[in-house]
Amino acid sequence: MTKCGYCGSIIIIGGVRARDHAARYCNHKCYQNASILRLTTHVVPEVLEREVEQLWSGVCPECRGPGPVDVHKIHEVWSALVITRWATKAQVSCHSCAIKRQLRGAALSFCLGWWGIPWGIIITPVQITRNIFGVMRGPSAARASEGLRKMMLVTIGAQIIAREKAAKTRLLAPKASASTGIGQGPAEPMPNLNRR
Repeated sequence: MTKCGYCGSIIIIGGVRARDHAARYCNHKCYQNASILRLTTHVVPEVLEREVEQLWSGVCPECRGPGPVDVHKIHEVWSALVITRWATKAQVSCHSCAIKRQLRGAALSFCLGWWGIPWGIIITPVQITRNIFGVMRGPSAARASEGLRKMMLVTIGAQIIAREKAAKTRLLAPKASASTGIGQGPAEPMPNLNRR
């Protein structure tokens, strides 16, 4: 079994292999986040810590109640005969909202997970156990977790990419309009060539 190169979850079967290095990821989202994370090596640590502290000590995005806010993992599985689908989702919320969501994930897995052969029978107890451990041992209430720091770095990296893409679009836009004639004022009327 392999661990995801981004979130650290155990990959039992499948996953996404990186083209440019040997790492393996749970899914395309983890692969994309790891790619963005590699672009954030120049982010100033003080800026990162300020953003993490602001999110961690802010209000919960789920219930609008007081923090601390952190990243919590919710594990689910559902099955139908020969099809079994399982997932681990990250939720940014307070501990109370995370417990509710993890208990819902455990209940969903308990009710819908067993019905696939062979993976439903194997994965269901794993996902239920993961949720129970998440309820009992969530992130520390004393300080922000590394998961929150990593998520914030990915957010900052995505903002950097969006700004660079917008700047590149602005640089290319005048060239495109100059070559096509778009945006250069009123055009001369076309002569009618079908006159006799």
